[in-house]
Amino acid sequence: MDKLKLIIKREFLAKVKNKSFIILTVLSPLLMVGLFSLIIFLNQKNSEEIRKVAFVDESEQLSMVFEDTKGINYVNLTELGLDEAKNKTKEFYYGLIYIPKNDSLNNLSKGIQFYSEDAPSLSLLSDIENKLEKKIRNLKIEQLHIDVQKIKEAETDVDILTENFSGEKSSKIGSILRMAAGGGFGYLIFMFIIIYGTSVMRSVIEEKTSRIIEVIISSVKPFQLMLGKIIGNALAGILQFIIWMISAGFLLFIITSIFGIEAASSSSSIGQMNPEAVQQVQQASASEIQIVLQEIKGLPILTMFFSFIVYFLGGYLIYSSIYAAIGAAVDSETDTQQFMMPVLMPLIIAIYVGFSVIENPHGPIALGFSLFPLTSPIVMLMRIPFGVPWWQIVVSMLLLIITFIAIVWFAAKIYRVGILMYGKKPGYKELYKWLKY
Repeated sequence: MDKLKLIIKREFLAKVKNKSFIILTVLSPLLMVGLFSLIIFLNQKNSEEIRKVAFVDESEQLSMVFEDTKGINYVNLTELGLDEAKNKTKEFYYGLIYIPKNDSLNNLSKGIQFYSEDAPSLSLLSDIENKLEKKIRNLKIEQLHIDVQKIKEAETDVDILTENFSGEKSSKIGSILRMAAGGGFGYLIFMFIIIYGTSVMRSVIEEKTSRIIEVIISSVKPFQLMLGKIIGNALAGILQFIIWMISAGFLLFIITSIFGIEAASSSSSIGQMNPEAVQQVQQASASEIQIVLQEIKGLPILTMFFSFIVYFLGGYLIYSSIYAAIGAAVDSETDTQQFMMPVLMPLIIAIYVGFSVIENPHGPIALGFSLFPLTSPIVMLMRIPFGVPWWQIVVSMLLLIITFIAIVWFAAKIYRVGILMYGKKPGYKELYKWLKY
């Protein structure tokens, strides 16, 4: 036990004192927050850009739909004609909408064109198409001598409220929160396994190629060495994630406090409203905040936290044991390629299945992959926010623990033989033979 502690301490300190670890720990939160701030800044600048779009309406029936919006100003060039409007658009405007003359309303939507030097944005085209579709639809309704206003009054928005049989209510915001919580936890485990599992493998390969392993193995059992490497790297990874979360949260708080990204935009828009409108906006905001808080309270937070710890440790230990065995079986990192795909496939499948499971968290596919030990750390965590029977969680955890014990045992046998093997690239048949030693 003392030797295991020494190995864990050695691996932890070697990882933490590494220059790349220190640089990545310091720079990653800055890069993440900087990227987040840059995206917000670019979106704001993009929304502030005003595009001038000209139009020529030879039908004389659709000009009224081209009203200025926040990002688009429309200019009527119908009197100039198409050819002259094209020339003027090349010099002064973003693009030109051409609506040809049509005698029939049925043909009014045909032949409409958009001229521009560069390919227009899809959002702009979609906005113009929606405006024209609504106007042509209204014109056809008027042609049938039907009151358009009465049709608009008959249109109704339906907002379905959901409630289970025990009386607990939920909303769309609650579904979004569950999706975000499950997806975030699942993706976090996926990234941790990939990053620190490969770190264990590289550490084993490095010691093997430098022949240091021959000295270490003379006084330590291979199983203790493998387990020490796994736990030491895990502790370093957990420390790094904690630093990332604290520093990233602190930096985001500072940025939002100093620049007031959301507050500035909201206060400027509210300041232009009359007192009654301001009161309505404030009441609506308070109601939304109350709904969000209520939905957060409705989440199984304790179950999610406890399950995250179990699946986090179980998933990492399983895959890091496999990575350690692969590192012991090869002489260089390039030789690991033949073994990496079978290891990564369950993780990739778990991510894809996990996001599809959100649509049907209690279906047979969701249940099967949340019980299968190689995918359960990701899929089950994505299901838990939607409510999972306790027996399914218990069964999934028991299968995870049993699988961990079995894989560690098999990995230790491969590790014991492969750690002292040099100059030979093993195949799957060779690995199977090692399991019998």
